[in-house]
Amino acid sequence: MEYLQIRSSNQKIMGKNFSVVNSRLIRLKEHIFETFNGIIRIQKKNNTDAASFPPVQLQILDEYVVVDNGLVSVTLSNPGGMITGIEYNGIDNLLENEYKENNRGYWDVVWSKPEHPSDIYDKLEGTSFQVIKEEENQVELSFLKPWTSSNEVIPLNIDKRFIMLRGSTGFYLYATFERLEGWPDINMSQGRIAFKLNRNLFQFMAVSDERQRIMPTSLDRERGQVLDYPEAVLLTDPDNSFLRGEVDDKYQYSSDNKDCRVHGWICTNPPSGFWIITPSNEFKTAGPVKQDLTSHAGPISLSMFFSTHYAGSPLIINFRDGEPWKKVFGPVFIYLNSVSAGEDPLTLWADAREQMLMETESWPYDFPISDDYPYAEQRGIVTGRLLVSDSYINQRLITASSAHIGLALPGNTGSWQRENKGYQFWTRADDKGYFVIKGIRVGNYSLYAWVPGFIGDYKYNAYINVQPGNTIRLGSLVFDPPRNGPTLWEIGIPDRTAAEYFVPDPNPTLMNQLYVNHGEKFRQYGLWDRYTELYPQQDLVYTVGVSNYQTDWYFAQVNRDTGNKTYIPTTWQILFDLDNIDEQGNYTLQLALASATDAELQVRMNDPSTEIPHFSTGLIGKDNAIARHGIYGLYWLYSVSVPGSLLLTGTNIVFLTQSRGASPWKGIMYDYIRLEGSSENIDIRNHKKVPPFRKP
Repeated sequence: MEYLQIRSSNQKIMGKNFSVVNSRLIRLKEHIFETFNGIIRIQKKNNTDAASFPPVQLQILDEYVVVDNGLVSVTLSNPGGMITGIEYNGIDNLLENEYKENNRGYWDVVWSKPEHPSDIYDKLEGTSFQVIKEEENQVELSFLKPWTSSNEVIPLNIDKRFIMLRGSTGFYLYATFERLEGWPDINMSQGRIAFKLNRNLFQFMAVSDERQRIMPTSLDRERGQVLDYPEAVLLTDPDNSFLRGEVDDKYQYSSDNKDCRVHGWICTNPPSGFWIITPSNEFKTAGPVKQDLTSHAGPISLSMFFSTHYAGSPLIINFRDGEPWKKVFGPVFIYLNSVSAGEDPLTLWADAREQMLMETESWPYDFPISDDYPYAEQRGIVTGRLLVSDSYINQRLITASSAHIGLALPGNTGSWQRENKGYQFWTRADDKGYFVIKGIRVGNYSLYAWVPGFIGDYKYNAYINVQPGNTIRLGSLVFDPPRNGPTLWEIGIPDRTAAEYFVPDPNPTLMNQLYVNHGEKFRQYGLWDRYTELYPQQDLVYTVGVSNYQTDWYFAQVNRDTGNKTYIPTTWQILFDLDNIDEQGNYTLQLALASATDAELQVRMNDPSTEIPHFSTGLIGKDNAIARHGIYGLYWLYSVSVPGSLLLTGTNIVFLTQSRGASPWKGIMYDYIRLEGSSENIDIRNHKKVPPFRKP
């Protein structure tokens, strides 16, 4: 059982003192709160008894549209489709009234023209309004923004949809983006839905079981001290004195797609919750481990559909030569819940998680009315089993336990992490390697996979053609991970992150208290500068068989600060001993990188003075994970051939140089490093053959 420690403080909320009980342990990973013996009554939707609730009503005014089901009332601009007000639980508006009406709840896109690459921001305000369905049990509205050649707006046809159901404390949002053949070339770097909540009401944010806290407001940030970049602010004069001296940065609350199913805010008086629930990630880009923003100070909640965050330019959606395109984003569910006065508001998070599971089980939904949104019977299923073949570990096939297996547009092996125009469907294999992918849209796909504990990517050797109502049974598939010889030594765990390596404590004057004694310490601000403090004169040296990657391998190879914010490249060393060198053979250095930002990794064997390195990646990476408090970005794998003639009997040294300086955020994160011998008779002093996956 995992618990969340609630800190003691008198915290000013809505002008009143909100006392958080000292050291109280709230069980957040159980859906039943034992401390209340099951008596908490959360006011939420009840799908099984919808008829007992008032019917959904639609009121159309000159400038507004109001949809009300007796539980929640939502006001949208007419014909723009901007959400100007949400009335719920006795609160006139959950959104911030001080903002303009088109700046409270809205869709937006960041785009550019190839010939003029500066960003253009578009809130996708509709120009016409249409009622799609108006019945007692459901209202669905459409807000259209068509493109014509006379418009100086993004060349897309936009159809924003709004749905409210009877008996539901919330509403659904989705949109269809369409380009017709021959339309102008464009780039799109971001698409999302944004909600700016009432700052006097919502001050407690929850992103996951382990990441929940009282947050500063946008006004607190405006009074703070901007740090190395605008997103990071030191809170110097917050309304809530408990927050003084902390760092706030929206990227500290990022999450990957597979884990970002529900996040939002809690109001304590009256106890109410605002949550964005994402029941499926099929419409998001770049696969299950793509990271993005969630909720952050403001208070703001985001539903991110595509962006370049933690990936960079590879995820800019480029349309050239009049390419046609159509994609449906969503639906996502905006869920509202409440408890009676005097009940613990934190139980609203547990209820939101329950609701997320219900929404996920209901996917694909059976109520959106769009020819572009297929129901369950119009979709397909793919099943199979994935096995791993690595004779250096086991002569028998190994089950691909917990493998990530998915369908995405056809491409090269591993291309799914850069794919940004189509739909993706992912699942996890069970402990025997069996998998089932449900709810797949009709189309041609490639099947991709990667397996924790093994380097590299798998791709099935044929296209998968999904048809309505069909089940495709692939049977047993075999993944041959990259390997050219036995393991002589290894550093880390091949899991596509740098989480197993040493992450230092932050500067004590630049801390986020949420991440003190927290498993995600890497989210603290300024860790790039801690490397120079820990290695003031000499760069990192790691000795195989002596050093421990958990304590002796820094999580990111960053540049050294020589003073006055002058940053120079760094060279790390790996020392290891070898006997019985096969001088005629080839060894292999497997370099799996978890992240790269404007970096060049150079490898030299035993001679650091060699002008031309034995291997170089060239300039790679734009994921910016170091600055944005990530522990991975895009995955890179290099199999470096090492001629036996470069190795020595006795002590050898691998020199790893990140050669691009000038910035604290240029650098790389290693996922895993392995030296492979040329044949089974190669030995290493005190070497024992080990499997590639070892838990720390």
